[in-house]
Amino acid sequence: MSAGLDRKRKAAALEMLASSTSEPQEQLYGITQLCDEFGLSPRAIRFYEDKGLIEPRRVNGARVYTQRDRARLKLILRAKEIGSSLDEIKQYLDLYGNHGEGRSKQLQFTLERTDQMIAELEQKRAHIEATLAELRVINEAVRQQIAAAQEK
Repeated sequence: MSAGLDRKRKAAALEMLASSTSEPQEQLYGITQLCDEFGLSPRAIRFYEDKGLIEPRRVNGARVYTQRDRARLKLILRAKEIGSSLDEIKQYLDLYGNHGEGRSKQLQFTLERTDQMIAELEQKRAHIEATLAELRVINEAVRQQIAAAQEK
């Protein structure tokens, strides 16, 4: 099937799903929309789906993402930027529950994890600063030896 027909089919599926509900219409997204918005490939989004981090609906074989999926994807990417593992991200997302009943657990998890990450980074920074100081001492000693050798 050509890419153009596939996109048209997905767009039609999105429209059909949106118009078939009697409840207020929820914002729905196709995989291409999310890829464009977040700068991801379809493969990356399917990877997060395979890991159970997002759970799109299926309409006529097309993936249809809800506002919840979009919000979760945004959290996934933010958490990855600060160094969280996929297991940590899944644990955090699973705490939320179906209707936000686990929000306080999420906040506590975030507090504990960020405290831990801050402590680790401060320790790394101290190590880097000590290493830089040592390298500066070595560098200056070598410069002095070179200058002394050139004077001879």
